[in-house]
Amino acid sequence: MQKNFHSERESVSALRSRREVLALAGAAGLALAVPGRASAQGADTLRIGFVSPRTGPLGSFGEGDGYVLGLARKALGGGLTIGGKKYNVELLDRDTQSDPARASQLAKALIDEKIDLMLTTSTPEVVNPVSDACEAAGVPCLGTVMPWEAWYFGRGAKPGQPSPYKWTFLFSFGVADFVKSYVSQWSAIPTNKKVAALLPNDADGNAIRAAMLPELQKAGFIVVDGGPYETGTTDFSVQIAKFKAEKCEILCTFPIPSDFATFWRQAAQQGLAKTMKIVQVAKTGLFASTIEVLGPLGYNISVAAYWHKSYPYASSLTGVSGLQLADGYEKASGKQWNQQLGASLSLIDAGLAALKASTNPKDKVGVAKSLSTLQATTMMGHLDFTKGPVGNVSSVPMIGAQWVKPAAGSKFKYDYIVTENASDPKVPVASKVKPFA
Repeated sequence: MQKNFHSERESVSALRSRREVLALAGAAGLALAVPGRASAQGADTLRIGFVSPRTGPLGSFGEGDGYVLGLARKALGGGLTIGGKKYNVELLDRDTQSDPARASQLAKALIDEKIDLMLTTSTPEVVNPVSDACEAAGVPCLGTVMPWEAWYFGRGAKPGQPSPYKWTFLFSFGVADFVKSYVSQWSAIPTNKKVAALLPNDADGNAIRAAMLPELQKAGFIVVDGGPYETGTTDFSVQIAKFKAEKCEILCTFPIPSDFATFWRQAAQQGLAKTMKIVQVAKTGLFASTIEVLGPLGYNISVAAYWHKSYPYASSLTGVSGLQLADGYEKASGKQWNQQLGASLSLIDAGLAALKASTNPKDKVGVAKSLSTLQATTMMGHLDFTKGPVGNVSSVPMIGAQWVKPAAGSKFKYDYIVTENASDPKVPVASKVKPFA
């Protein structure tokens, strides 16, 4: 499955010389160190890598990272005390440009810069190659926001066998979390229980096909698999015809934004959209920026969310609540808040918690050990790496949400509301899920 993480762009990225990558990384590090502090690499400075997609097809995941990193840098401006010793902290963030090969190259460059901990987030195309680089180099790494099955098994672990990973860890959702949220939402609307599954031939799609579709069938749904499609497909007529012939009333899909926009417009033109009672969109459905391009076709799209501004948890580093984080971002950027804000800040909070728990954050073995037993409350909820579901993984809940028409006077085109909370009753529900059509 690992080979599916790499696109044809890898052949282009591979042509970049290592000198170019190191130059890029070095320049970014100078610009993005904690403001007002020298870029010292001595024993009194902790260097933390932060790798995410800020541009490219997956750029919507990273559009709020600059704001989150700014909050973190401000909070760390006075240093961090661990084991009675005070450390300066540098957060060195890198943009993968949504390219798996570049993600791997940037991770290796950061490792060469002697980072003490790697943080990485958002989709297998980013988290897996970064994790692989850290595992090979013996550098502690913590990731989030991708199905844990695609991270754990997609990188070579085998069911029923001990975890092969010593340095890399992930807190994120998995198939069981998706299924629990989906079934909770889908059961609220009468349908014929026929699910049109549109899954790409990539790490997410293959993991979901193998693990989720059987669980949906066990839950009483009839799954019609449209077959694996390649990223960049421009004609979905075959899949649309199949879903129409089977009279599917539920759509379940895990596409990148451009692919879903192509499919969904064709589905509307060919009469499929109007027959759908539930449209469940992962990945692309997460952000306002990728829903807005759909216009009216985006209203009432359902999502399983890994964070929402109404979550009742605060950041341990900055002290901000979910509402404060969302409101602050909207004021600073003029853009609508998004759920990756809470996830990225949770990643930083969890990473710092592991460094503190190690007592010696310069001891990579000790940091990896502290990650393996980490228990912490983040903005996404409580993490506990001692409970699995497999080694090196802590699962986080998902709650149901939906894109709806906003109240009169809103400056945004959509409102993003919570529709179910089966996995975390502490999260308040704003409204029952509405049928798509």
